[in-house]
Amino acid sequence: MDTGNLLVLIIQLVVTIGIFSALVFVGKYIINYFKTNPEYKDSKFLNPLEYFPQEKVVYLEQLFYLIMMIVFLILDLYLIFDWGEGSIYIFIIDIIVSVYLALNMTLKSYKDYILLFLLIPFGSIFRIALGNTLLVWYDIFHIIGYLYFMMIYYRKFVKYTENNGLGITILLLFTIVVVSFIFTMIVEEVSPLDSMAMVTNAFTSNSFDAAGKSVIGKLDSLVLAWGGFLLSGVGTATLSVSIINRFVDREFDELEEFIKNNKKKNN
Repeated sequence: MDTGNLLVLIIQLVVTIGIFSALVFVGKYIINYFKTNPEYKDSKFLNPLEYFPQEKVVYLEQLFYLIMMIVFLILDLYLIFDWGEGSIYIFIIDIIVSVYLALNMTLKSYKDYILLFLLIPFGSIFRIALGNTLLVWYDIFHIIGYLYFMMIYYRKFVKYTENNGLGITILLLFTIVVVSFIFTMIVEEVSPLDSMAMVTNAFTSNSFDAAGKSVIGKLDSLVLAWGGFLLSGVGTATLSVSIINRFVDREFDELEEFIKNNKKKNN
């Protein structure tokens, strides 16, 4: 590598780090604004308990760790292999996920700073800004970073499950989805997003085709399918709790009435 290319590479590194730092700074500012502003802090619209029962919120947080592991896996596959399918959207998602992970990090040791460096999406940022550059080779470090976070989020899943006394049946579902996702991608020779869309459609008994032609359309179909599956589960759980509570309340009322009648007879 001659002096000119080396200088260009250094400039690209500095600019990319600067852009990523600015995005993290903006993210922190927005989060602090929502946390300190009473209008949003106490808003019912931002309170998950206004939409879901307490038990379901605990379950959703458990599910969140598994979803993030799938996201890391899909992003790694797109970084390793070039499917050439809606790359701009994949790069944007890669940047958003990287910023999110950076916002949730605490920098206490050199290991944390190294991990933060691995999170910087050099390739995605400069692919969006200038197209393919020398920084694409730095994706190998970014891929390693996502693999490490997959391990971290699995540990968080196990710890959260044990601390809240939750079952691990969801892990079986997660395993089935991941194995089917990888198997479909290999056998059907499709991209990770197409594979996930096909597995989702098969799982929800719609079809075995990838819904949507664009990346946005496929992401929308995934959100609708799994969102509907989730809401149907919430509705069933809420209805069950409501029926049980009504039955218990009626039993207590009958018991209270029985005790009052016995007291009157004794008196």
